[in-house]
Amino acid sequence: MKMKIVAFIAVLLSYGAVFSQIQGNGGLPVSRKLKSLTEAQTVRFAEPNIEVLRAEDAIVDAAKTGPWRFGFNNETNITLANSGIWEELPNGGKVWRTKIVCQNALTVNLTMENVKIPAGNGLYVYNEDKSFILGEFVDNHLYLGNLGTELIPGNTAIVEYYVAPNNAQSDASMTIAVVTHGYRTAAEFSAKALGDSGSCNMNVNCPDGAPWADQIRAAVMLVSGSNGFCSGSLINNTQNDGKPYVLTANHCYSNPASWIFRFNWQASGCTNPASSPTFQSLSGAVLRSRRTPSDFCLVEITGGLSAGTVPASYNPFFAGWDNTGTIPTSTVCIHHPSGDIKKISFDDAAASISQEMGSSEAQSTWTVEWDRNTTTEGGSSGSPLFDQSGRIIGQLWGGGASCSNLSAPDYYGRLSKSWAPASSTSANQLKFWLDPNSTNVGTLDSYDPTNPPAPDNAGINGITSPSGSYCGTTSFIPTFVLRNYGNNTLTSVTITYSLNGGAPSTYNWTGSLAVGANTTITLPSMTAVSGTNTFTVSTSMPNGVADTGTNNDAATSTFTVTTTGQPVTLALTTDCYGDETSWQLLNSSNVVVASAPVNSLPDETLIEYDWCLTSGCYTFVINDSYGDGLTATSCDPDGTYSISNSWGIMTSILQANFGNSESNPFCVITGIDDKSEFDFAVYPNPSNGTLTLQFKGSVGEYEITVVDLQGREIYSATTASPTSTHALPNVSNGTYLLKVANATFSKTQSIVISK
Repeated sequence: MKMKIVAFIAVLLSYGAVFSQIQGNGGLPVSRKLKSLTEAQTVRFAEPNIEVLRAEDAIVDAAKTGPWRFGFNNETNITLANSGIWEELPNGGKVWRTKIVCQNALTVNLTMENVKIPAGNGLYVYNEDKSFILGEFVDNHLYLGNLGTELIPGNTAIVEYYVAPNNAQSDASMTIAVVTHGYRTAAEFSAKALGDSGSCNMNVNCPDGAPWADQIRAAVMLVSGSNGFCSGSLINNTQNDGKPYVLTANHCYSNPASWIFRFNWQASGCTNPASSPTFQSLSGAVLRSRRTPSDFCLVEITGGLSAGTVPASYNPFFAGWDNTGTIPTSTVCIHHPSGDIKKISFDDAAASISQEMGSSEAQSTWTVEWDRNTTTEGGSSGSPLFDQSGRIIGQLWGGGASCSNLSAPDYYGRLSKSWAPASSTSANQLKFWLDPNSTNVGTLDSYDPTNPPAPDNAGINGITSPSGSYCGTTSFIPTFVLRNYGNNTLTSVTITYSLNGGAPSTYNWTGSLAVGANTTITLPSMTAVSGTNTFTVSTSMPNGVADTGTNNDAATSTFTVTTTGQPVTLALTTDCYGDETSWQLLNSSNVVVASAPVNSLPDETLIEYDWCLTSGCYTFVINDSYGDGLTATSCDPDGTYSISNSWGIMTSILQANFGNSESNPFCVITGIDDKSEFDFAVYPNPSNGTLTLQFKGSVGEYEITVVDLQGREIYSATTASPTSTHALPNVSNGTYLLKVANATFSKTQSIVISK
């Protein structure tokens, strides 16, 4: 292992130019101006008990219940007055230096307090051969006199404070309060090609990460408490002004005044690089709000900003959010596992709402299970959970997922529960900070400083109808979400829409839509054609002027229409072992037309599936991998299912404990001729099995047929009387179809038997 450590440090030193000036304004230490350099006074720290530290780490890492600790904090009190040496410079200025050595440390980082850097003065921190330099730090990098430094490779850090000729030495101030002895990360760097994360972790610039390039720019690694790694994300607010808010986990919290935020530490490609990629860092933040029941923490970066925001050279991106609590169809997490370079994880199924991690609040967490052989680890805590639209819906709280336990769930504090909890104030809610204008929007898109919003900019934030598939009808009502992407209140906009490339129609909207707000627009009904259709809608002339941001003006929805089908719904309620259940729908040729595989269903949940089925008979097959059907001795009640259409329930579960499998046939009847000229009354309905039919006038001879919802005939009769009574033999309670026909017309309606 010692050889690996040495090799790692050698790699860092050989890439000094890459690592230099990652934090601060850049430049070289002023001490280079000295004709002869006196050996700086050395402060030494003994090696801590690494075995004890690692045993403690193993417990925290497994559950992700705290920052991923990389170092041991030595509390100290090193000041300009009690340590180091002062030397005169040729220009009349002065420079103070001290050397800090941590025995056998892999990295060293410092936490400073009471720092004062008057204009003209400067502060530097570097390693012995100056291949890794932090600084120049000036007053802009401080918050309340606090400063945290990035990790310096090796066991030695030299601190240098410069006093300009026109400044008094007494105006300078600095206290090194914590010296952190890094005992892990560097060693694993060499052993695992970068960091300590497992081999299953996917680098963000792998092909799967390509659609998430913007969100990747938002994700950051942060150092909390001087010695722990967590993850977080820049997050947007409704003013779209680049306010440098970072969302992370409450269990990562410590005084953020000395936190370090690392940007863009990621591989340029899919494979791990041979040496560390470049990155940039900012130090210092102020706490804005935090809350335990949903485990969120929001801070605002204060140090090293440019015009009040993250410097443009960092290529920042402020992620959007969704506070509605809507269940996402899929999720993505971007994170720094175990202090490693940036990774990405995917859950291709819908997240579920839960109450985990000991939260005192119902429905406070999202539960996800990772796919594509991805995971999270310690250090991923606080990382953003994005929905399928790229908006943040939560931050990582904890869980058991790892490369050795890919099926274990992770839990995220839900942003909707952090938004504006009952009786909350600005100190424990997100709304006050992320919606300062009180627009009360449920979703907010991202803010990209490279493409800022324009004054008058209306656009489409999604088509809600038409979408998907339509069954048995060609008529639909178009609806879409109009969004004010501009910086001015939106009062009018021209909407143009068309179907299948036909002649466009125009709709002129007027109203008052706040900056960043959405509203749903409903357009006149349209008629589609059987098969594939394309609906297009666009906006123009917001507030009566040319749109200054046209990249969001148009949207298209492709949908299908089946005119020969009939809507049929499966309503399935799982038992407490939903992962054991699977099902298939077979047509008369035993071809699977719909299915749900094993391990895809949640526990004790009602799930509805909508089918569009043509005339014919089908078989619904439900399976249980354990062999006890939809029953379980450890939970109550049992699961159940039913299949229905507009007439009622066509079939339902035969028995809850069906063993390994149950098959249930049913038939679908379409194309019924429902002519109002052939009108009759049926009473009573519901009945006890005896029906009376009464026609309007004489219709001649007609035939009566009653079938069950599986298409089986249970009664038939022929009569010419305008009023007739029929007793159905041996009929059970349920819904049936009554068909009445003569030589010209036929009509079918449902009847209910209830004895």
